[in-house]
Amino acid sequence: MKAKSIKKRLPKSSLSSEALVALAVKTITAHKGLDPVVLGVKGMCGFADYFLICSGTSRRHVAALAQHVEEAMDEAGVKPLGTEGLQDGHWVLLDYNDLVIHIFLQPMREFYDLEGLWADAERINLSGSVSEPV
Repeated sequence: MKAKSIKKRLPKSSLSSEALVALAVKTITAHKGLDPVVLGVKGMCGFADYFLICSGTSRRHVAALAQHVEEAMDEAGVKPLGTEGLQDGHWVLLDYNDLVIHIFLQPMREFYDLEGLWADAERINLSGSVSEPV
């Protein structure tokens, strides 16, 4: 069963969903985010097209990764719909409408196992275009 779309909460950004993902991945990897994974969830959920999941090495690193992503997106003229978890730094969620970014401390990532929870989602090849399935 296809998810009913409840997206489109804000006007579309001037960047495509794929460009948002590419910018976020570039920023995460430039600041030593660990094991980034992009899942294509379009059609599986009604609130996003992509999830970006990665880890940081400490609470401070998790918060810093989130801040770097926010700054890069802001420079591109994109504002988040919401952010959660910046104070604790265990799991930060950044909602960019078509892209939801999850930045975890590694033990929290293993505990919540979003990759396992969304095992049916398409894994996106990070070395090439966002539209290439793995």
